[in-house]
Amino acid sequence: MTAAATRKPRLSRGATMADVADRAGVSRMTVSRVINEGAKVREETRLAVLAAIRDLNFEPNLAARNLVMSGELRIGVVYSNPSSAFMSDFLVGVFEEATSAGARLILVRGENGQPPSLEELQRLVGAGVQGVVLAPPLGESALALDILHAANLPIAVVAAGKPPSDAINVRIDDRQASRAMTQHLLDLGHRRIGFIAGNPDQTASAVRLEGARAAIATVEGAELIVASGAFSYDSGLRAAETLLDSGRPPTAIFASNDDMAAAAVSVAHRRHLDVPRDLTVVGFDDTTVATTLWPPLTTIRQPVRQMAAIALDRLIRALRSNDETDEIFADHVLDHALIERDSTAPPREV
Repeated sequence: MTAAATRKPRLSRGATMADVADRAGVSRMTVSRVINEGAKVREETRLAVLAAIRDLNFEPNLAARNLVMSGELRIGVVYSNPSSAFMSDFLVGVFEEATSAGARLILVRGENGQPPSLEELQRLVGAGVQGVVLAPPLGESALALDILHAANLPIAVVAAGKPPSDAINVRIDDRQASRAMTQHLLDLGHRRIGFIAGNPDQTASAVRLEGARAAIATVEGAELIVASGAFSYDSGLRAAETLLDSGRPPTAIFASNDDMAAAAVSVAHRRHLDVPRDLTVVGFDDTTVATTLWPPLTTIRQPVRQMAAIALDRLIRALRSNDETDEIFADHVLDHALIERDSTAPPREV
């Protein structure tokens, strides 16, 4: 598997591995396998790739290739998530897997859900990494993806609703998870449910809202009151205030992550509302936040640590074996679970 050279990526000129793959009509991993002299490549495919490399004057990074083949792996981890609890679980997952696999991690951080700067991403590429793991929401960042693709780096993404077609993706079924939680609230008797949406730039936000609406549509007279959030505690405070100031406030609030749910509990306490007797509050993720506030949150458990570890494991396996099997590059959908705790109860009128 090749990686970028130490020079900065040129986004507007110079052939990339993606260009070679397009010209030959194969995947980037097949191009990598041909360059690295991997097995299980048909002769006609190998010749087509070599012809595309020649026609495009593509120059693979042989130094990075030698590092991979000798077993030395340097993996970039790029993250920028407003939830410190989520990122804590994510980083523990990649660190544990890296320790087990003998890989060295190079971390690059963005701020407030935004990707790192162009210069920081270029420095990461120049550091000679052979692959990159992108934490949410960066699996959908055009800037990050363009730079990494231009540098011919294989990518693994976590919890991306619309990942690149050639990236390893590990996620849960956000729509089904959100629908299950909303159905749980409906089963308790709630008919006015407030929903705090996540960052509108992330596909997962829209998908979770779709799941909630799908459940609401099955019960006559039920309504979903939506307020905008951004997956941060501060945005949860504002959204919860908006919901509770409405003419007919909801009897339950479903926040798209635990940080915003914790904010909703805080707003309820300030208003002298008992959770859950006066207001039910539920979250999503099951981070440490869910069990460190009072009352502990009913939430959707998303196995963040496991998702991060699997993403890194699949990336390392692809790098070390030139493996292009469906098992590695499939859309890995892990199980979620609805965890019931003390923040839910039937509405008072029921």
